[in-house]
Amino acid sequence: MVDTKDKKVEEVHEETQRIRMTLKGREVKSLETACAQLIANAKNQGFETKGPVRIPTKHLRVTVRKSPCGEGTNTWDRFEMRIHKRVVDIHCPASQVKEITSFKIDAGVDVNLIVWRN
Repeated sequence: MVDTKDKKVEEVHEETQRIRMTLKGREVKSLETACAQLIANAKNQGFETKGPVRIPTKHLRVTVRKSPCGEGTNTWDRFEMRIHKRVVDIHCPASQVKEITSFKIDAGVDVNLIVWRN
């Protein structure tokens, strides 16, 4: 018989790290659904979250002439692309990031991860 009282069972605890996820996209709806799903997954597993923090929208503007030949009146077209950005901080072990982000993110959403050790 093996005596279980003599053996000490050591649990391996991974170091909690601050993981900053930056999400960028042109469409607000897909960006907000990705943030909501990310935070819901993290809170279901019991991790501390902060965000989503909304970063000011970047407006990319291009002004071009309507006339292809340059003749005629000076009329202009103004095109604009807006880039929306959200920042989410999660305090969890680095090995858990794959489980938190294991859902389908739209192709128009760009995700950037930065990991800090506490």
